[in-house]
Amino acid sequence: MSTAANCDLQHFDRSLLKRQVSTILTAWGLAADQVEASTEIMIETDTYGIDSHGVSMLMLYERMISSGAINCKAQPKIVKETPVTALMDGDAGLGHLVAKRGMLSAIEKCQRSGLAAVSVYNSHHFGAAGIYAKMAADAGLIGFVSSSARGVFVTPTFARKPVLGTNPLAFAAPARWKKPFLLDMSTSVVASNKVKVYDLNHKALPEGWVCGDDGKFITDSHEARSKLLSGQGNAGLSPLGGDRERGGHKGYGLGMMVQILSSTLSGGGFSPTQDRSLATGKPDNIGHFFLAINPDCFRTDGCFEDEVAELISYLHGVDAVDPGQPVLVAGDPEFATYEQRSVSGIPLPESLLALLKDITERAGVPFLLV
Repeated sequence: MSTAANCDLQHFDRSLLKRQVSTILTAWGLAADQVEASTEIMIETDTYGIDSHGVSMLMLYERMISSGAINCKAQPKIVKETPVTALMDGDAGLGHLVAKRGMLSAIEKCQRSGLAAVSVYNSHHFGAAGIYAKMAADAGLIGFVSSSARGVFVTPTFARKPVLGTNPLAFAAPARWKKPFLLDMSTSVVASNKVKVYDLNHKALPEGWVCGDDGKFITDSHEARSKLLSGQGNAGLSPLGGDRERGGHKGYGLGMMVQILSSTLSGGGFSPTQDRSLATGKPDNIGHFFLAINPDCFRTDGCFEDEVAELISYLHGVDAVDPGQPVLVAGDPEFATYEQRSVSGIPLPESLLALLKDITERAGVPFLLV
């Protein structure tokens, strides 16, 4: 059941959206465990308000599956293991299942040994990194997640063309009487899929997000998205911070850190040196990294969780410039959106609904979002 929010936006119940996504993935031939994990994580992602990484990814997934890049019957497996580490092969499947298993493995090993790390190669897009970091916090652990990326979108400091991916990282820590601290960020000024969301909603981009090789910022979201996807004019996203004077070299450095930790460590690929054309049908070989730390190995009697909660409470109480906009900590907007959307449903623009309807027609399944 949907309700119209305005002429361009409709809200859909989570369960209905799950059914729609599940029918599409099943029709594409994904294995049952892949369908379950991908559907669950995509809907959770949208419920948190991270619209760039949820159901709006289906258009790309369809193209990748059609090209043969994604192994629909993938069965991730551990290929190397110690009591505190594991190396996993994603078997060229969608990244959600292997990422979920990777973090669960890190959690289980951490609970036994105090600290554990799991590295993944031969994977694809896994959604929002924060979903997996929060799994650790929900288990009373500190979680850290990072991932390399398929697209070559980020222009390094002093460069004229993009070289790196948006290379996200996420960090989560449990807080006794508060929601976990949950930082989920790209190492670019914005995730490339945010440009897609602005385009789908016909919104202009903030200046500073996308820049051409002439040094001029592109604010037309459709133009920016087209140029990013085509490589036309070497358009690229700015690293976190923007230009060097605003600290962009730090974002560039963080992007390199994530590339090394996520992909080089596991044997994953580096997109600029690979043929990333969908026409080749080659897997992306994206790499992920999952770290879990048990704070009880450092603090006793739950002191860590108590003090994280106190830190968050203190920051929430800091005087704000605008009384109508209190000081927030990482995760606050997402948790508030989750509560809201759990009741009101997940909003989808008409432009995205039209694309999803086309997907269902090609997949030969009913379109449920009416």
